Amino acid sequence: MNIKFIRNDDDLTNAFIRLESIFQADKGTPEADEMETLVALIEAYEDEYYPVKCRPKSDSGKSFT
Repeated sequence: MNIKFIRNDDDLTNAFIRLESIFQADKGTPEADEMETLVALIEAYEDEYYPVKCRPKSDSGKSFT
């Protein structure tokens, strides 16, 4: 397992490529451990650089149409 911090979008792309290749790893394997670590790193990077804006609670019952 060769895990690196995700510092830019190129690192993010590489993390997604690696994640795709090990996504079906069996639980308890080194690949599954790597997958869990990659997911955490991806989420942390996306939360910082691509935050999802929440709609105000007053809009939560409105239709999208």
